Amino acid sequence: MITVHHLNNSRSQRVLWLLEELTLPYQIVRHERDPKTMLAPAALRAIHPLGKSPVIVDGGLTIAESGAILDYLTERYDTECALSPPARPIDSPERQQFRYWMHYAEGSAMPPLLMTLIFGRIRSAPMPFFAKPVARAIVDKAMSAFIGPQVSLHLDWMEQSLQQHPWFAGERFTAADIQMSFPVQAAMARAGGLERHPRLRAFVERIEARPAYQAALKKGGSYTLMGGASAD
Repeated sequence: MITVHHLNNSRSQRVLWLLEELTLPYQIVRHERDPKTMLAPAALRAIHPLGKSPVIVDGGLTIAESGAILDYLTERYDTECALSPPARPIDSPERQQFRYWMHYAEGSAMPPLLMTLIFGRIRSAPMPFFAKPVARAIVDKAMSAFIGPQVSLHLDWMEQSLQQHPWFAGERFTAADIQMSFPVQAAMARAGGLERHPRLRAFVERIEARPAYQAALKKGGSYTLMGGASAD
């Protein structure tokens, strides 16, 4: 049986969701973040040297990183290609789109969103009164000149992609949509959300209505996204 080392408020929720979509049996080992530092507990380092989540154990394999885990689960267990395109032909449009969005989610979409979170925390962090104006000026400049435009650029690109078809990899729901759920929901949790991106909002509504998504939330627990919104 597959074991999922599940950290609260983390990307491991996507792994539970995929397992539910594939109707695979699994067990959850729960890990809780330190409430002060929000870091993962040291116990996770016994599972993987980086001490990060998600991590799964399947037989003799220990696999980390959400994208690698989703790739592994679909390649090994999605034998009917219900949640992934056929492996051949390798250059099929659906396969190319599937591969692109599986890597884009963490490689391109998440970095500016994480920078939004980090700079937001810097802006509100306790500091000497004389340092606050300087820190806030630096943060505001970075947000307006670089981070904000980058977030908008990526959201516009995602919105444009969903204009062509209802799901990221094409006409049907796949594991690429599970992988993309985290950055889209994280963007929705930001101030302003997805007001200018109706297709992304509709995407979130569709995925959150899926029975497997709801089952994963029930087992893994609701989680707080970037910006403080709760996915439940």
